Amino acid sequence: MAKIVGAITTSHVPAIGGAIAKGLQNEPYWKPFFDGFPPVRDWLAKVKPDVIVLVYNDHGLNFFLDKMPTFAVGAAPEYRNADEGWGIPTVAPFKGDPELSWHLIEQLVAEDFDLVTCQEMVVDHAFTLPMALCYPDTNWPVRVVPVCVNTVQAPLPSAARCYKLGQAIGRAIAKWPGDERVVVMGTGGLSHQLDGERAGFINKDFDLKFMDSMVHEPAWATRYSTTELVELSGTQGVELLNWMVARGTLPAKVEKKHANYYIPISNTASGLMVLEPAA
Repeated sequence: MAKIVGAITTSHVPAIGGAIAKGLQNEPYWKPFFDGFPPVRDWLAKVKPDVIVLVYNDHGLNFFLDKMPTFAVGAAPEYRNADEGWGIPTVAPFKGDPELSWHLIEQLVAEDFDLVTCQEMVVDHAFTLPMALCYPDTNWPVRVVPVCVNTVQAPLPSAARCYKLGQAIGRAIAKWPGDERVVVMGTGGLSHQLDGERAGFINKDFDLKFMDSMVHEPAWATRYSTTELVELSGTQGVELLNWMVARGTLPAKVEKKHANYYIPISNTASGLMVLEPAA
């Protein structure tokens, strides 16, 4: 059967793409952020995944406020990127895995998750930039399955619901008869707010507690409502729901293989973790 070999959680700020395009990785402002990724690439080279299930939130490229699914899963043979207006260069298409996608969809619906299934789908910076940070030559050596979570428009799914979605994805992958090695990636956050009276809000104490909970108490964030999570992490910091899905796919006991935390990049607290199932 297929096996989840680990999870990566990371930020997806659009400015990262601009820094890559301009070659700013060693500039003092950016270096502490980019220095976090060589260990991730080394880990990926060791575990050699065949598939990445990437959990992210769309920023209007594929879904907009008039049609915002709570959860959507891609089932396309290919996923393309398009210009979002940030000035970020578009990247090469990603190869999908329709068979595995439909297996996940069927299993999740059987567990009472009501999904939007997308046989055509474009992916934005929340998907492409984390992939480019992990595979900087953008010659994607893996197939991908996009899982999109609404972190944009109320009502949002709760942290508990997102954690349960991750657990259901984990069970579904375990039932897949193939021998694929799977990495689950959750992207977004950490604490930040881009608008309103609290624009520029960052909560380092909460971020570090949340990152610690990913290792030692994975259900910790589920004690908070989405409104409380917005208060603690900022309007856009609630993207941590994507991390909750990724963490839910792993067993209760994990090993932290790598972590990095840096403030700020584009008014965002950037978090990065690599987790493996405990031996």
